[in-house]
Amino acid sequence: MKARISKFTRFLSHTHVPLMVYGAVAVAMLFIWLLRRFHEDFAFDLLAELIGVAFTVFIIDTLLVKSKTNRWRIVQENVDYLIARTINRLRDGVALRAFHFEPELTSDTTASNPEERLREQRAEFLHQLCGLDSESLAERLYDKELFSIDSYEYFKEKSEDLWGILNMKYSEYLEPDLVALLIDLHTRLKDVCGHIRHYRKAERFPGTSADHYLESGRRGATREFVHILRILDDLKTMGYSRPPDVLSEGCLSDKA
Repeated sequence: MKARISKFTRFLSHTHVPLMVYGAVAVAMLFIWLLRRFHEDFAFDLLAELIGVAFTVFIIDTLLVKSKTNRWRIVQENVDYLIARTINRLRDGVALRAFHFEPELTSDTTASNPEERLREQRAEFLHQLCGLDSESLAERLYDKELFSIDSYEYFKEKSEDLWGILNMKYSEYLEPDLVALLIDLHTRLKDVCGHIRHYRKAERFPGTSADHYLESGRRGATREFVHILRILDDLKTMGYSRPPDVLSEGCLSDKA
């Protein structure tokens, strides 16, 4: 039942016919059903006409949407891969730059698959951070690297990468929920850059003013990372986190 509802919801999100049209057809059918008590022949004539309209609206539109989806499937898969690769790199950058993630690679893991083990540790690390409140998360910030010029350029670059994806010609084929998450993530990465700049003002204004900029910058960055970690976790759950050059057929199936 849930699968049918989900399928119907996806159909409504892709259809080119306004939902008001579907509602109007449904109301008209109800009206005709009530009208048959008074003018049965006239009601059946109207019903026949309405069935023709419903056939055009529902069947033809469904065929057009399905045909367009099939034709652009290869484009959709590549756009999904581009998003997944970008999110994977961002997850790595957030873990390393903002929270000083240090993987444990022993000789055993090196002998098997160190890259897979590293990604598993990173996924667990970020998931744990995602469950922390603002105060606890602030204690985990790695100030030395997070508030550096290099990190500022990094997060600025990633926010621009996301904006580039959102403004692609083919972004209209993305799910609305995915677009909303990417826009939110882009905005919060830009805000992180702003808080890094604010934090670094302490170098320009030494003395009592420095503490204000340091603390204000840390609070702002912490507030944004609370949301960024949640968004990255949601995107990973949706399958959007994959290493480069690993484009498999079918649906996304990332493990980290």
